[in-house]
Formats: sequence, structure tokens, C-alpha cells
Amino acid sequence: MASRPPALDPAVLAAISVGGGLGATARYGVGQWWPVRPGHFPWSTLAVNVVGCFALGVLMVVVTELWSAPLLVRPFLGIGVLGGFTTFSTFGLELRTLIDTGSPGTAVAYLAVSVLAGLGAVALAMTGTRLAAGTVGRGT
Repeated sequence: MASRPPALDPAVLAAISVGGGLGATARYGVGQWWPVRPGHFPWSTLAVNVVGCFALGVLMVVVTELWSAPLLVRPFLGIGVLGGFTTFSTFGLELRTLIDTGSPGTAVAYLAVSVLAGLGAVALAMTGTRLAAGTVGRGT
């Protein structure tokens, strides 16, 4: 007999939805304020994704190591706000646009910088948050 997946909690889904709307609205605002020109390096998308990675690194340390967060904090902020704010789909589209407009070198640079900066932002945020909290070296 196959096991059934857990029921979806309507409150969690609502938190994710509201957070996602807020994050996506913020992302849209950044795109309007700092538009990407076709064939040029997509600095605004890179900035949004790196800031989102950094914020997620801070959030994960805070809600999993430092604070017994209420049930809806992590889905609202992590999946909702930051998931709506960061954008893998735009990243992929911009890579394709750079290649299509004859800028494959810029596309490769954007790919490499995005991955390295995103991973670096998460690591820096997690380490910095632990240092600020005084928990580095105490089993974390």
C-alpha cells in the first residue's frame, strides 16, 4: 500500500502566496528601475539573485540555528518573498539572449559570475550570521 503525501496546509500555502507576490513585485520594481539592455551584461538580475542568495543564507541560519521561528516564517520569507524576488527563469532567458545577440563571451561570464557570486553570497551570509551571533565553533 502506497503512502499518501501529507496534506497541504492552507495557511502555509497562503503565506507562500503572499510572500511570493511581495517578492515578485519587488523584483519587477528592480527591473523597471534598472532595466537590462539586450546584448549587455544583466547587472540587475545578477544583483537581485546575489542579494536573494545572501538573504536566504542569513534566513536559514536564523530560523534553523538561532531562533525557533513560527511555522509560517520560513515558507513566507524563504519560499515566498525570496523565491518570488530571485529569478532563475530570467537568468536563463538572459543567457539565451546574450548568445542570440552575438555575445557568447558575456553569456559565459554571466553564467560563471552568477553561480560563483550566488554560492559565495550564501556562504558569506551564513558565516557572517554565525559570527555575529557568536555561534561559530559551537557545533554549527
